[in-house]
Amino acid sequence: MHRRSLGRTTIAAAFAAMLLGAAGTARAEQIAVGNFGVSANGMPYAVAVEKGFFKAEGIDVSGIITSAGGGTSLRNMLAGGVPYGEVNPGVVVAAIQQGADLKIISDNVLTVAEFVWAVKPDSPIKSIKDLKGAKIGYTNPRSTSQGLAMLLLTQAGLQPTDAELVRTGGFGEGVAALDTGLITVAPLAEPLWSKFKDKYRAVAVASEILPPLDNVVGVTTANMAAEKGNFIRAVIRARRKAVEFMHQNPDEASVMVAKHYNIDPEVAKSAVRFLTQSKTNGIPYWGSGQIHLAGLKRMIEVQRMVGAIKGDVDYKAIIDTQFLPEDIRAIIE
Repeated sequence: MHRRSLGRTTIAAAFAAMLLGAAGTARAEQIAVGNFGVSANGMPYAVAVEKGFFKAEGIDVSGIITSAGGGTSLRNMLAGGVPYGEVNPGVVVAAIQQGADLKIISDNVLTVAEFVWAVKPDSPIKSIKDLKGAKIGYTNPRSTSQGLAMLLLTQAGLQPTDAELVRTGGFGEGVAALDTGLITVAPLAEPLWSKFKDKYRAVAVASEILPPLDNVVGVTTANMAAEKGNFIRAVIRARRKAVEFMHQNPDEASVMVAKHYNIDPEVAKSAVRFLTQSKTNGIPYWGSGQIHLAGLKRMIEVQRMVGAIKGDVDYKAIIDTQFLPEDIRAIIE
């Protein structure tokens, strides 16, 4: 998820709208998934739809509300009275600190394995050790890509000021910036990397360099938790089934992903194969929903680096595991 955190006024307005919406007539149930149809985090929902896993769990998901991620995803969820949303944890914690009554209820994407930093084939940059003086792209201020760029420099033994971080506004825009020379290193997230991997050269692969960092969590509001608990539990179960199916049948799953993401089947196949096989210190990319606290804390620290999070975080207060199946309800420290 790659948008700046929500402002106090926006949070208050969105939260008020959610409360008003919840008081009205019940609507067909939707879920909000940031970057669905664009970034890899939401791919399991495409499989859940195509395989009928939601219906098998006794619910009717009438639609998936997508957005450019981050704060936009959370605003959509709050304003629409949506029972379940998938959002970057930094955005969620920032919103909670600003007064939103939210809970993290599942841990969906456990690493940032979808990230690759690429250069032109003839670039003198061969590894992260060569990043000093480079112009590294990131999407937007306080985004995950900005924080990861800073972390990448730290991993190389450099200071964040040893390279120039350049805002591009998006991953696709980052590709254009790399082509025109505005930047010398571009972050590419799956499935964009699978699309362009024959054109550019990777100098850093997140799963090989960075530790497990929770990139996406499931969230709900206190109001929706009380009213739509069974629906929320069913969504989590259906998504878990989809993740298991993707690991067991990556090529079949990629066909479903290609349909919902409107991408070339071979690109989808490459991305799904890569991410189902990916392990970061033994941790898979897509999780079952079980909370991995260490990875969550690491991501919050990354968000703190870019100023998205301030102050202490009471993890016990913001996490609620009651909606998880019993066998994955225990928090992995």
